Amino acid sequence: MKNALLLFFCYAVEALIMWQYSTSLFIPKRSNKMKVSALTICYFTAFLLSIYNQLFVNLLSFLLINFIFLYTQYELTYALSLFHSAIITAIMAMSELAPYGIISLFFSHFLSDSSLFHDKILFAVLSKILYFLIMYIISHIFNHQKNSTTQQNKSAVLLGFIPLTSLFVMLTFMYTGEATIIPPTNNWMMALSAVFLLCMNLLAFGINQYDQQKNTAFTEMQVLLQKEYDSAEYYKMLLQQNENQNILIHDIKKHLQTIDLLNEKKDYDKIKAYIHQLLKSSDLKEFSRLCDHEMLNAILSRYKRQCSNLKIDFIADIRNGTTDFISDSDLTALFCNLLDNAVEAAEGIPGSYIELNTVRKKPTDYVVLSVINSCRNNPFMKGSHSLDTKKSDKKKHGFGIKSIQKAVVKYHGDIQMYYNEDALTFHTIITLIPPESSETTITFIP
Repeated sequence: MKNALLLFFCYAVEALIMWQYSTSLFIPKRSNKMKVSALTICYFTAFLLSIYNQLFVNLLSFLLINFIFLYTQYELTYALSLFHSAIITAIMAMSELAPYGIISLFFSHFLSDSSLFHDKILFAVLSKILYFLIMYIISHIFNHQKNSTTQQNKSAVLLGFIPLTSLFVMLTFMYTGEATIIPPTNNWMMALSAVFLLCMNLLAFGINQYDQQKNTAFTEMQVLLQKEYDSAEYYKMLLQQNENQNILIHDIKKHLQTIDLLNEKKDYDKIKAYIHQLLKSSDLKEFSRLCDHEMLNAILSRYKRQCSNLKIDFIADIRNGTTDFISDSDLTALFCNLLDNAVEAAEGIPGSYIELNTVRKKPTDYVVLSVINSCRNNPFMKGSHSLDTKKSDKKKHGFGIKSIQKAVVKYHGDIQMYYNEDALTFHTIITLIPPESSETTITFIP
């Protein structure tokens, strides 16, 4: 029973190490819940097969479960999944065989007495710490090659000293147990200390990886917010241009009077220079009127010009008063990200189009925003509801959708997306609730 529990503990630790290795290197194609379930099933199956104590069966099952886990849960080919599974299996076998051979040279009685269960615990912890250290170094090397253009986190290198120190402590425990007579109680305390030491290693690396992911997400979100702020400032500048244009139109009568005076004096050179100056004015640049909301009109005008250059038909039907409750920053985040995705999907498709509509559903005050755009291929990943991307760095994909979802949640809304295979169109339907409506839609039934 004790041997089975120790074996179960070893497989649990190996599963955690596998999780750390795979999440740091590969792009997932399943949710974390699916990955945890698959990892648990695979390693529990390997644990059940290991009870028969057949070395060849154990190695083959370990290779097979890692291959299945990597291929089904990450964006890897058959060859890459098999390659990494072979590396992991070889490292696992070496981390058990090599320490046993080296320790036997110095401690001839180590593991010779099967009744000394604490020695088995010490050896198991030693081999798993070594396995963890090698796997961490390998993953760090692969990750460094993959991100060779980015500066590596120095803490990742410094953390490597933790398992090295743990190995030294483990060897000290073994030497002490071999060189001196230790009461059985102290032997068990040393064994438990070794287990706690291994747990501290895994916990330290887990916390560090979690912090790095959060820091990366925070940095990218800050960049996204800065981009949205810059976009908002840009559209404010367009609004100022529109105002200047209105002022110019208001003053056109005075300009015509000035030209008339110059014409009476037959000063044609000055008339030509005056007209040329007016034509070069930035206030006379074309400005579209697509809706009554000034900020949204500036946004839509920009995308209309962009679609015109890309030969994409752009149709917008923004009903009056449907977007007045949305702040300028949220308006920028919502519509810019929606239209960026739509333009990216429709670009290069003959006869492509983007249709944008906002309406207020009666008798409620709910606002429904819909975007329909041409899309050649289904953007959803196979077997999931996650959107795929054409971007080269897929780890930085998804922040536009998160920004849209953030705005939708802020206005107590809902978002639905689907792909129409027959029409080759992608549909996004967003329902938003104005603040005054969200305060009055709650009904109490006595």
